Amino acid sequence: MCYVKTRRMFILCKRLFPALFLFLWFTVSHAQGGYELWLNYRKTENPETLEHYRTHLLSVVMDENSETVDAIREELSTGLGLMLDSTVSFISEIPEKNSLVIRKTENLPSGLRNTLKKDIATIENDGFLIRASGNTVIITARKDVGLLYGTFRLLHHLQQGLPLRNLRILDIPKTDIRVLNHWDNLDRTVERGYAGASIWKWHRLPGYIDPRYKDYARANASVGINGTVLTNVNASALVLTPAYIEKVAALAEVFRPYGIKVYLTARFSAPMEIGGLQTADPLDPGVRQWWRDKVDEIYKTIPDFGGFLVKANSEGQPGPQNYGRSHVDGANMMAEAMAPHGGIVMWRAFVYSEHDTTDRAKQAYNEFVPLDGKFMENVLVQVKNGAIDFQPREPFHPMFGAMPHTPLMMEFQMTQEYLGFSTHLVFLPKLYEEVLQSDTYRHGKGSLVARVVDGTLDNKKISGMAGVANIGSDINWTGHPFAQANWYGFGRLAWDPYLSASQIADEWLRLTFTNDNNFIKPVKNIMLESHETVVDYMTPLGLHHIMDTGHHYGPGPWVGNLSRPEWNPVYYHKADTAGIGFDRTPSGSNATAQYAGEVAATFNNVKTCPEKFLLWFHHLPWDYKLQSGNTLWDGLGIRYQEGVNRVREAQKTWAVMEPYVNKQQFEEVRMLLGIQHEEAQWWRDACMLYFQTFSKQPFPEEMETPLHSLEYYRSLKFPYAPGISPQWH
Repeated sequence: MCYVKTRRMFILCKRLFPALFLFLWFTVSHAQGGYELWLNYRKTENPETLEHYRTHLLSVVMDENSETVDAIREELSTGLGLMLDSTVSFISEIPEKNSLVIRKTENLPSGLRNTLKKDIATIENDGFLIRASGNTVIITARKDVGLLYGTFRLLHHLQQGLPLRNLRILDIPKTDIRVLNHWDNLDRTVERGYAGASIWKWHRLPGYIDPRYKDYARANASVGINGTVLTNVNASALVLTPAYIEKVAALAEVFRPYGIKVYLTARFSAPMEIGGLQTADPLDPGVRQWWRDKVDEIYKTIPDFGGFLVKANSEGQPGPQNYGRSHVDGANMMAEAMAPHGGIVMWRAFVYSEHDTTDRAKQAYNEFVPLDGKFMENVLVQVKNGAIDFQPREPFHPMFGAMPHTPLMMEFQMTQEYLGFSTHLVFLPKLYEEVLQSDTYRHGKGSLVARVVDGTLDNKKISGMAGVANIGSDINWTGHPFAQANWYGFGRLAWDPYLSASQIADEWLRLTFTNDNNFIKPVKNIMLESHETVVDYMTPLGLHHIMDTGHHYGPGPWVGNLSRPEWNPVYYHKADTAGIGFDRTPSGSNATAQYAGEVAATFNNVKTCPEKFLLWFHHLPWDYKLQSGNTLWDGLGIRYQEGVNRVREAQKTWAVMEPYVNKQQFEEVRMLLGIQHEEAQWWRDACMLYFQTFSKQPFPEEMETPLHSLEYYRSLKFPYAPGISPQWH
């Protein structure tokens, strides 16, 4: 009925008011296309629930003033107004009738403060409390930004149709720094970006502020993200020049009410490129002074600037090793300049060198672990979740169990560089959960990676998590409608690394689409299976880095002609007539020695090594017997086929979901699942045909016959695949 009314309105407006028609078309196309993300406030469907909410929430008590409080009022006006289908009244005094009270703890009336005394005592930093007390719902926090986070959490609670009775949510973020890393270049290209151009319109800043910047800030604040690194880790020194600092300041002003600090990537050679110096040696007094002056200049314009993210001596990027110095020398030089302003340095541990002939998986550990305890307190070493490079599946990075005196900041990837780009449906919080719940055995059983990241394992003073953003200029922000869930899920896990992927999937589906369980249950199942699905049709049983060259689009296990060994897929799978896999046990590269003894023993023993990591740690014969009783060769083919089969099941499930989503999103997901199915078959066929040249065995009967020949798959070229950069990550 709504569609019919909207259609009639459009026809009438198109005839009589062309300008209004264009406005309505633009607004509805954004709504249909998923622009609102999970902030898709809808009228509460259940009449009893609607009345229940209206009784308690239509009068909002707010008597504090700040830019953040103004943002809270605006969000409540929109969110409550749409969900309750009524106008919200903002008042300054608490009435006898029902109301929503939003005040900092210090400004609560003594009666309420005493009632909430025990809970209030536990609120720290950016945390908040939501309590239903008698006829009143209260949101309180120590800081304005805590009130903002509490407001979004209450709105999410209402979006899910949950009751207010006996409501008590006491939530404190478990990590301090929760940032997105944008790999956005100043020309608006996005390295490993699959959702359009960069949303930062540098050529228009600072004079033009795109409304999308504010919606970006709202979305991040709604899940507790409190920082954004605006530029690519393959940094341009130009972003540190006065003209660009002014542009960055304009963005910082938009983000500030939402508790979001801006950070920049710092090119290590900037003193030479824009400063006119002859060197960038971190021990050179002139270089150190240049960085102090540059940081002072930034803070003069952006008083709440967050700090620098640095990629140094990796993949050709300049760094302290160019001058015979260490990562500590480089990081501490910048940290020293930051310290008077309260800024931080996030120093990436993603390093590997063509001059190091050892196993690439060992290099970051070998460079950084000897430096443990030598970094300044405002330095966080940012470590990817695995030791290679954002593969569909990797064991946790051994550094997480080996640097007790240095804050280690988790780096996850949301943009799907090695996971089918934004074409494939992959719910990445399952990957994040798997890594965070891994046990390092640093202090015995229970030394989870999550406890390293949140700092509780070794009582760190600062903690953080970073996510490489999947955000672009597409209407739906992330290219694939379901890729939004990876942004949402990253924010939730950065706030609380112990949340389950299942809870996050349930929340996101309800916030984004509907609360109807006929939709939630089957689609949630697709999401929770999707990571295992893509691993099976791309890199089963511990295979890794067998994507095609440069663009990482599609399979390329045959690639072996690149100048650096560790850029070649053949380096990682080591398939030969004897078998397949990378031996990282003591009989091979001995990379397992970088883990705690209990972990190393598990990985070293082929009988106890989890099969999901089997070929990561072992080179095994084609006739090796898996736990299923199948040979390794048959098991590979069956896993590849199972991945294809689950994509087909997802297609069948989605085909009956049309009543629960709008037409545009239904069709978009339907078509993308079709592409994913075709590409899953491509992965299966290309990899198995290539590996068959070594195994010399027939395909297992469970596996379908390949659609094309190996020569066909090897002939495919993709010179214009999106997201390519001269410098890879």
